[in-house]
Parts: sequence; C-alpha cells; structure tokens
Amino acid sequence: MLDDWIRATLAGHPGAEAGPLPGGRFRRHGEGILELCPEHAAPQARACVLSVGIHGNETAPMELLEGLLTRLAAGELALGAPTLLLLGNPEATRQGVRYVGTNLNRLFRRELDEQGMEPDRARTLMAAVDAFFTRHETLPRLHYDLHTAIRDSRYPRFVVSPYTESTAVTAEQWRWLAAAGIQAVLHQHRHSWTFSHYSKHYHGAQAFTLELGRALPFGHNDLAPLAPMGVLLAALLEGREPPTAAPERMAFFRVAHELMRESAAFRLAFPDDTPNFTAFPPGTLLAEDGQAGETRVGEAPLAVVFPNAGVEIGARAALLVHPEPPPSG
Repeated sequence: MLDDWIRATLAGHPGAEAGPLPGGRFRRHGEGILELCPEHAAPQARACVLSVGIHGNETAPMELLEGLLTRLAAGELALGAPTLLLLGNPEATRQGVRYVGTNLNRLFRRELDEQGMEPDRARTLMAAVDAFFTRHETLPRLHYDLHTAIRDSRYPRFVVSPYTESTAVTAEQWRWLAAAGIQAVLHQHRHSWTFSHYSKHYHGAQAFTLELGRALPFGHNDLAPLAPMGVLLAALLEGREPPTAAPERMAFFRVAHELMRESAAFRLAFPDDTPNFTAFPPGTLLAEDGQAGETRVGEAPLAVVFPNAGVEIGARAALLVHPEPPPSG
C-alpha cells in the first residue's frame, strides 16, 4: 500500500485505512493525508510534516517521496519518527495543472474566509497539521514543503525560509540543507501565508519551502540531483541525524520588495524565460502596471525570483531580492 499511496490516491483508490509497516504503523486521515507512526520514536526523532503537490503539476517531489515509501515498505528503512505525509492538491494533480481555482499556497491562515475547492483544502490541511503536532507535542517540530519551480534558475535547488517574529532557524538546519544539495536560501521579509509559513508561524516549527528543480510531468523528472535530498528525508523518517555540510556552500538572499500585479494592464519588462535569481542593474525597468505604474531597480542591483505575469490581480508577480552573508555560528 505504501509504495503506491500517491498514485492510488490520485486514482481514487487509496487502499486500507490503517496497517503495519516496518517499525510502526500507518493511518490515513483523509484524501492525501497519511500518518506514519513508529512503534518507538528514536532518540533524535522529530515530528515531521512532509508535503508535496501543493501545486498540482509539481511532480518531482511526489516521485522522490514515492521512492522513500517504497524503501520503507520493503524494510530498507525502519520508521523512527512520527511523520505526516500530505498530498496537497490531488484534484489539480489529476488535471495536470498548478491549481484548479486559485493558488493554494497563499491560503494558509486561520482567518481564511474564502470559499471554493482550494480554500476548503487549505482548511483540511491546516487542521491535519494542527492535530499532528498536538499528538506529538513533546517532539521538535519540522515541516518541509517540497515544490518545483515553473522556470529555470541560477540555483535549481533552493529553499525559502518563511518570516516570523519569534522562531529562528536553527544552525543544524543550514548544515542539513547544505549537505542535501540545496544551493541557495531566500529569506522572506514578511508574512506570506504559504504552507511552510503556517507551520512556522502558528506552531514554531522549523519549516521551509523547498524548490527542487523544474516542474515536469510524471516520468520526466531527473531524480539524480535530488539524491542528497533523499538521504536527508530518509534520515528524518528513521529518526536519526542527517549528514551535514558547511552552510557557506549555499548562497543567501533576502527579499527586498514584492512586485504585485495591481490591474489587468500588467506586464513584466523582461522575457518570460528569465531564470530565477537573474540580477538587474540599477535603473532597470522591471514591470509596468495600469494602476501602480512603473517598477524600476533602485540604487542597488536586485535579482528576480518567481516572476509570473499571469498571476491573479492582487497577487505577487515576483520577488525582488538582494544577496546577504551566510549566518554566523
């Protein structure tokens, strides 16, 4: 059951509600919500949330997780940490689209009052995370939300570190991510209401959005560059310490400005295929909007991340970022 959980869920036949697995048991809590419960939590165990498919067409993380579940079912891994696995937007994945009605990854706030399929799914996922962390309240909390980007990038594998006022990133996280093949880190500058932000903001979890290459259909992903990330995730499942490396091998950035689409008359002033982290010199025209006017680079160069002129009105069309030194200590 474990090895085909994702594809069986997408086919509408997810299988048994509960059952045994090496080192513990599994239990389904709804569509695309699977909890792995160890018989005995390892000394280094964390309460881990691993989410994939928040954007439905981002399949490489699904295949990566599928491989780990196959190893777990075969006894090659022994479960040592409580782990909540979430297939974020199954209907969007079935349709091969990023989202059906609206971008799910902007809806993770407890005051959400929007209606529709994706808002309902956001409420379901938030409730699942709340219940999971409550069940395992004595363990350190961790949430990796695994994505792929819609365009090329100077750093194909990077993480977004959500903003909160109270929860600092631990030094071990930088060492783990560096060893897992992450090439860059982007610090958010304000609350963003993404899924990883939810766990960090409301639960004090160590939480990141991980971008692991390009968004491609099932069967077209090259998982070889993600092998070090697979090593990290396997260690988390087994409740042991992952490999580490120097954080200085990663490039660090911080958001300086969010470029918003304010009207229907909006365009980005650079080609659609511009890679993430492309830098622009001072004075460069970046966008024109019928309501907000021109956006230009100021006195210092800025790089662009997640540019997308086709977002909904009122949504973010790009992040403008600048480099910063690696964390000390």
